[in-house]
Amino acid sequence: MKKILIVIFCLLQFSFIFAASAKYESENYNLNIRYNDVITPGDAIFVKMNISVPKNHKKTKTEPEKKATLQLLQDKKVIESAPFYHLKNKKTNYTEMLCGIPVSLWLKEGNYSIKVIYADSDSDIKEFILPSKLEMRTFPEEILKLDERNTSIKTDNSPERAAQIDKLNNILFTTMPSDIFSLKKFTTPTESQRYTAYCGDRRTYVYTNGKSSTSLHYGNDYGVPTGTEVHSCAAGKVVLAESRISTGWSVVVEHLPGLYSLYYHMNELSVKEGDMVTQGQLLGKSGATGLATGPHLHWEVRLNGSAVRPEFFLNNFTFEED
Repeated sequence: MKKILIVIFCLLQFSFIFAASAKYESENYNLNIRYNDVITPGDAIFVKMNISVPKNHKKTKTEPEKKATLQLLQDKKVIESAPFYHLKNKKTNYTEMLCGIPVSLWLKEGNYSIKVIYADSDSDIKEFILPSKLEMRTFPEEILKLDERNTSIKTDNSPERAAQIDKLNNILFTTMPSDIFSLKKFTTPTESQRYTAYCGDRRTYVYTNGKSSTSLHYGNDYGVPTGTEVHSCAAGKVVLAESRISTGWSVVVEHLPGLYSLYYHMNELSVKEGDMVTQGQLLGKSGATGLATGPHLHWEVRLNGSAVRPEFFLNNFTFEED
């Protein structure tokens, strides 16, 4: 059986994403892979795989369903993993699959690799290590002194707040393989370029009682006045639209299996749960509701439950727009 693994590095850059390519050829199938080969804290790894059948391949009456898994390894130990999902394709003998996994904002220096496990059948399973490189990133540190109102919100241990957190987590950790609403690169939710905080910032909150706590900031903050229009960064389905103790009036939109955008501290909403929205559609207007020291929009992106820098998705991350 002829098996060839060919790795090709492309000098195509989509803003911050370099596209790398790999090929695998055998008697039963050919794999063409596109992916971003840089492993960076706070970003994601997306792999698009096209599977074609060689001309001399002998078909069976029931072709098995093609399955694949994407993994991020540290010293050969799996630290992130997700299954590929199938994209709609009209071509005969041609299958297209996509998968994305987050790279932790806490990622430290180490030996990392990207692995694809492909199964053409239960007995034909292959594993590939995709060439990659590690680029570390530093994040700013910030101290925020909270007033009585924000201290009360931050330290709220009520059953109501706990239920809101559980509800949101149940949404963000849900992956529906059929929910493919957009493959386009994202657009920003507001025209403003005035950022007051970024995803990955290390924050220390100082309470009015003198105590403090440290956590990550999971999104980008736009310093915009109350009433600024907020638009959906991509087409999708509204899966949450309500007022929350911590984040005020909030909207969550699902775009791809496991991929969600979040909009916090809004003053009013223009959508409701279950609505289908287009890219750029009005979601509501910004404000200062919830845990906020002033009017702003908090824009966040989650992949498989983990926060990923929104800037990553402003690029051609699904390799659709070559």
